[in-house]
Amino acid sequence: MRLLSHLYALVYTATQMMRGPMQKVCLIFLLFLNYQPFSVAQSMADSEQLSRQYPDSAYRLIKVKLDKAVSQNDQRTEGICRQQLGLLFYHQGSYAQAIDYLLQAQRLFVSLGDDDRLAQNRNELGTVYYYNEQSERALAQFNEALAFYRRSRDAQGLARTYANIGHIYEKRKDLDQAYRYQKLALANGRMVNDVAGLAKIYENLGSIFEDRAQYDSAHYYYRNALTLAQQTRDEIGQIEIINNLGDVYRKTARYQQGLVLSRQAMQLARQKGERYQLSSAYRDIAKTYRLLNQPDSAYEYIERSRDLVDEIYALENNRQITLLQTLYDVERKDSEIAQLNAQKQVDFIAIVASVLVLLLIGILGAVIISRQRLKIRNEQALNQQNQQIFRTQNDLMQVALKNKQLEEENLKSQLELKSKELTTHTLQIIQKNQVLEELKNDLTAILKDDKRDQKKQLKQLVQKVSLSFNQDKYWADFRSIFDQVHPHFFNQLTQQFADLTATDLRLIALLKMNISSPDVATLLGISLDSLRVSRYRLRKKIGLAEGESLSAYIQRFPAQVTLPSKVEAI
Repeated sequence: MRLLSHLYALVYTATQMMRGPMQKVCLIFLLFLNYQPFSVAQSMADSEQLSRQYPDSAYRLIKVKLDKAVSQNDQRTEGICRQQLGLLFYHQGSYAQAIDYLLQAQRLFVSLGDDDRLAQNRNELGTVYYYNEQSERALAQFNEALAFYRRSRDAQGLARTYANIGHIYEKRKDLDQAYRYQKLALANGRMVNDVAGLAKIYENLGSIFEDRAQYDSAHYYYRNALTLAQQTRDEIGQIEIINNLGDVYRKTARYQQGLVLSRQAMQLARQKGERYQLSSAYRDIAKTYRLLNQPDSAYEYIERSRDLVDEIYALENNRQITLLQTLYDVERKDSEIAQLNAQKQVDFIAIVASVLVLLLIGILGAVIISRQRLKIRNEQALNQQNQQIFRTQNDLMQVALKNKQLEEENLKSQLELKSKELTTHTLQIIQKNQVLEELKNDLTAILKDDKRDQKKQLKQLVQKVSLSFNQDKYWADFRSIFDQVHPHFFNQLTQQFADLTATDLRLIALLKMNISSPDVATLLGISLDSLRVSRYRLRKKIGLAEGESLSAYIQRFPAQVTLPSKVEAI
């Protein structure tokens, strides 16, 4: 581990001294070293430098590491890679893609509970939002990071975040708020002696005082920033600060001193190959010559600046085109790899499915043969069993048939017996009523006699005989026997003709037995004239047409079997 650390330091020093392809190789090697477990957090600065100078190479390297992290479910490394891709697109001016990757990294850090890296990512995301002209969202991200650093009392994180917030207020021209946040950043930066961070904060303070036209204070802070940048050997930062100092001298009419500083910045920018800073130095020199009333020199340097800007735009376009081509190539290769993997999976599944199908066919064939044999044996046994069952069922059917015949014969015998009982019972009632009728007539004749002493007793006797005609005991017995001979007859009648009275039912029962009218009158205890009236009323109730025989209708009335219902007693 120590050996790798020394190797990293050696390569890093060599990288700062090299230019061109060798520097690119060293940067890539540094980025590879930074991905080792001992120094994952160190990769940000080297990734940023490689992203600025060689975005296509940086993208390929980070994408390889990202794919590996995703396949190994290493969410922490995946989050770092997505964060670096976001910064890569940010340095290339692709702010939408940068925001997308940084938001992906932010979700991963949230799920991991890595608050420190989450706060760092919020600062990066806020910076991209700011340059994408979404200052409110940028400020929200900075405030979220600030809340974490306040809880964790991370002075270095506070210094950086305060500086970011102050920069937003400076661009909003709220210089008081900008100054307040930069002073807070300065206090926290001094606590941890963050020299690089302090250099940037001093530069920001100088810019605020320059905007206020307080050039002495601006000169003081720019000088402090330059001293710290020289300590950290931040040559690019030195160029920017020297340019700012030249602006202060120019704005305070010290043109020759400003010109010296602008030329110094120009020389450093040429040595470092920093086209942006060189273009800025050209513009500052042109402004100074214009103020010195030397238009030819001013025109020459402004043209140099414009040519350099065109060159910068051309290089940036070439880099972006190269990056887009790299993105296209990588995505195409990823798509091809995914298709190949999918095809391999399909082929593997097809082979496995074919083997399984063959195995299943073999097993199915063996099962079918076994089942056929078993089926034949079962059918033979079943046929024997069915034959035995058939013979048994046939014997049972013969026995049941004989039992049915015996039962029918028994029922016929019982029916004949009940018919005889009904007829006998009816004859007994007729004989009883005839005797009573004769007795009634005799007693009536006696009553016509003038013997007053016996009249009262005979009158009572006649009343008793009359009452005996209305007793229902014999009719109840008659109803019971009639229901046995003609089951459900009365239920059928009452269901079809609901307004039939008990007297009507008695008359219908006697007509069903085909008893003559005189006997019916005797059984009912009425005269023949009353019987004719009762028959007439009955025809009306059942809606019998004229000319149709009442007795014939009752004889053929269907006595179908239905559920018994309550019928009024006869």
